[in-house]
Amino acid sequence: MTAAVCVDVGSTYTKACRIDLSTGEMTGRAEVPTTAASDVLEGLDAAVAALRGAKSDLRYVCSSAGGGLRLAVVGYESLVTAEAGHRVGLSAGAQVVHVAAGPLDGGKVAALRESRPDVILLVGGTDGGDASVLLHNAQRIGTSRLKVPVVLAGNADARDEAALLLKNRGISVTATANVLPKIGVLDPGPARAAIREVFLRHVIGGKKLSRGGRFASLVRAATPDAVLAGVELLADLTGTGVLVVDVGGATTDVYSALVPDAELTAGPRRDVAGTLWRSRTVEGDLGVAVGAAGTVAAATAEKLALPETGQPPTPESDRDLAAAAAIVALRRHARGHSPGPGRPRTGGRDLREVRLVVGSGGVLRHGGGPYVLEAVLADTAGGWAAPAGARTVVDERYVLAAAGLLAIDHRAAAARLLNTL
Repeated sequence: MTAAVCVDVGSTYTKACRIDLSTGEMTGRAEVPTTAASDVLEGLDAAVAALRGAKSDLRYVCSSAGGGLRLAVVGYESLVTAEAGHRVGLSAGAQVVHVAAGPLDGGKVAALRESRPDVILLVGGTDGGDASVLLHNAQRIGTSRLKVPVVLAGNADARDEAALLLKNRGISVTATANVLPKIGVLDPGPARAAIREVFLRHVIGGKKLSRGGRFASLVRAATPDAVLAGVELLADLTGTGVLVVDVGGATTDVYSALVPDAELTAGPRRDVAGTLWRSRTVEGDLGVAVGAAGTVAAATAEKLALPETGQPPTPESDRDLAAAAAIVALRRHARGHSPGPGRPRTGGRDLREVRLVVGSGGVLRHGGGPYVLEAVLADTAGGWAAPAGARTVVDERYVLAAAGLLAIDHRAAAARLLNTL
């Protein structure tokens, strides 16, 4: 039997599962505390050792330990290329910690530095369009003494010149295709792949999570990137819209994979920053542990009353906190966000045609899943239209991350694994 061990090294727990690659069956699971205080390999090896017979299996590892991937986006204009870069960064499994638009000046450079990014995504201009802001920003990043790797995904006509400006200042640059080659056309794939490459090459080792290079050599993706790959494959298999809400202790992530709408892609209603049909948002103020206070504050601001009590959540009830975090995160995901005071919302998602809603996170896996997902689908006061008639399921065995890790090399096994959801 050929098998693979898929490991998710999280900030709190390290989860491992063993997959029979011929059948897609999960033949074992193990979970241990993440050993970030010493060396994350200790926890990873302990989790693998708990799986009988896994010593010689293939290894596929994703990680969000050490805070995952912190990404800053620097773009040309807030409603177009900077917004496009923001969407691509989220889809690459990053926590977008800062977005700057327009020519960088001293104040903007200071704000960029204060956001402490692991990677900068530098975008700007459609192919053949105005290159002045992209080149200006490359120059300013190069002279800012910010020794942070840059993924350059702007105007193709200025790519080489912008890359040279950065390289001449000792900045590591990965140049790739424009995220927005034409107005309304979003091309996330190349930039997403480049961000993954930089994450693996620079960020994993740079966080000092482990001594030596073995851990960095094992990790294939940031955990949210692996989960989104699993969500994308699940949507391909079902042929319908899929929605995933993952409630954690500190953050709540939402993933959606929608069926493309021709009118929104090419018609007069198309988004100038492009439409990303497979998307993720992360809410850094919503959680059930260290994020509990943020969840209560956000739920109060949303005037959210929970179905059972008719009252806002309190930190004493994990289940109520999880429901509130999920509802607020879904509202933000569906409504989009405003780039600034008086600016229109962008990036919203029409989730009415979603037919499968998946819940994830410790509270949901330990009995709270039905309550949380029912509360989400019953939300009629949040300014978004919830899916009607959708099937709900809880990812109790961390299937999505494992399937995402296997999707490239073992797609058939990953597909069979997803069928067990």
